[in-house]
Amino acid sequence: MKPLPRKKSDESQSRSSRGELAAQLAAPVRRFMATEAGSSGLMLLAVVVALAWANSPWSESYFSLWHTEASVAVGDTELAMDLGHWVNDGLMALFFFVIGLEVRYELSVGSLDDRRRIMIPGIAGVGGMLVPVLFYLLIAPGSEAASGWGIVIGTDTAFLLGALAVVGPRFVTQLRIFLLAITVIDDFVAVTVIGVVYSGAIRLPELIAALVLGAVLSSLSRFDVWRAVPYVLIVLVMWYLTLNAGLHASIAGMLGGLLVPAREPSREGVEQAARLFRAFRQSPRADVGKTARKGLQQAVSVNERLQMYLHPWSSYVVVPLFALANAGVDLRDGVLTDALGSALTWAVVVGLVGGKFIGIWGGARLGTRFGLGELPGGVGQGHVLGGAALAGIGFTVSLLIAGLAFEGEPELLARATVGVLLAAVIATLTGWLVFRLSTMFGGKTDADLPRYLDRLVDPETDHILGPVDAPLTLVEYGDFECPFCARATGVTKELRNRFGDRFRYVFRHLPLPDVHPHAELAARAAVAADAQGRFWDMHDLLYQHQDEMEYEDTVVYAIDLGLDMERFLKDLESDRVAERVRRDARSAEASGVQGAPTFFIGNRRHTGPYDAETLARELEQLEYEGSGATPTEP
Repeated sequence: MKPLPRKKSDESQSRSSRGELAAQLAAPVRRFMATEAGSSGLMLLAVVVALAWANSPWSESYFSLWHTEASVAVGDTELAMDLGHWVNDGLMALFFFVIGLEVRYELSVGSLDDRRRIMIPGIAGVGGMLVPVLFYLLIAPGSEAASGWGIVIGTDTAFLLGALAVVGPRFVTQLRIFLLAITVIDDFVAVTVIGVVYSGAIRLPELIAALVLGAVLSSLSRFDVWRAVPYVLIVLVMWYLTLNAGLHASIAGMLGGLLVPAREPSREGVEQAARLFRAFRQSPRADVGKTARKGLQQAVSVNERLQMYLHPWSSYVVVPLFALANAGVDLRDGVLTDALGSALTWAVVVGLVGGKFIGIWGGARLGTRFGLGELPGGVGQGHVLGGAALAGIGFTVSLLIAGLAFEGEPELLARATVGVLLAAVIATLTGWLVFRLSTMFGGKTDADLPRYLDRLVDPETDHILGPVDAPLTLVEYGDFECPFCARATGVTKELRNRFGDRFRYVFRHLPLPDVHPHAELAARAAVAADAQGRFWDMHDLLYQHQDEMEYEDTVVYAIDLGLDMERFLKDLESDRVAERVRRDARSAEASGVQGAPTFFIGNRRHTGPYDAETLARELEQLEYEGSGATPTEP
């Protein structure tokens, strides 16, 4: 065990306490906003505001707002639309651009770069689009309503993952990856349908010009263009040309994102960035700092940098604005009664809820039955059923297609919108019910996994907080970018205060790069700090700044801790540190760990809630049974 930091003076302790208090007050808000639940919560708030406004005495102001004309002019070129179209055709292009970036990243270096891993989600995704369309067409009345079949193909990724975080099982990491792969396919097909089916008359000159710019965009990386600005400018012009060509602008956003390359950071690039930073440390001048910053940016692909900058705007600004502009339906004067009695409304509901449920589960079942692939580890049939139910939350894409399919037909649009909103509620409740029933009748999903630590706690190598020979041991496998792990830090503090010197807390690394792209770098930074006796200080800083975990951020934290920077940077990129993190990850897999955080009482895996009272009872029971003696594998 590394020695704990020396006790601070009273004054420094006071400053530290004030800083810790401020961090504790801000942490819940930051953690909430960093999760899918935070993004979907804002969306839900926007829906409530839109419905309340549209059904209030001031409803006229709601509808007139979105019909207000706004224009942008550059010289003789002018683009004029009402605010509703600026949101749907302008801001939503940014939304789909971010989706395109994510799809390209997943195809290049993420969860979709392996055929075996994508096969089952691919089949499930296709089933989750074909079956809903079939259900819709069987129920939808007449040819006019039938044109809205595209409404039921979409799944709202943010709402889906937000609902999963609230109603899903504790171990959701692999299920989350599985559902993300499905929604990636879903979004790609949905944008293609929008572009092909729901666009107007196409003007070829503008379309050809947009395609030429797409070719230029894809070739930028071959000329080592690493700055983001040229990519963004080309995509903006593509958007304008696509809009003038008669296609829906979302297709320009998705195509632009797909053409921005993604790659893993090269070792040479990272080492060059480290050298430039060391040069700035030795000569902290503005010009040297600018060069160092340039080196850090070049080490990361344009795709990832654009995702980092644009994802918060997409999640917390664009999508809530879209919900505010499109979810407001005046349900007075019999409109709600008319919608609930309309076959169109129920075609949307059955298509989204029933069609997604049967299509996704059936596709996954057929794929595994015929040996075309396997479900991810720890994902059972109950998980697939629950995820398939939540996929009925169409919302963003569904509302967008409804607006395109029934433009100029307010009665049909109102019925379709009520159907989309109703489907979101029913899908969430169905998902909650399926997850509960699968737990009740299917037993514990991790019952057949190993239940004991494959490697006992070693004071020479493990990160230990507390006396190394304490009789009570709590081991956590954690991920520095996981909001649930950050929340658990408060639990471990309570346990240390409660048990004192009878308790030791052990942290082991389980970075989950498929869902937390900065987790592995953060784990290496913590191990590199451990080499200088400052693991727990770095541990706390990383959890306090989960939204700031880029390479340069970890460097700043090391500077703040007063570490030897040359040694820290060398350790950060060393094979020894990387192997230390991998060793913990292998131990997690061998110990039956399926997600983060996972706790072990003594050396036995804990299942169920991990609040302070529950873990304290388990520790007291362990102490009572054998004075902290480690249980043996039966």
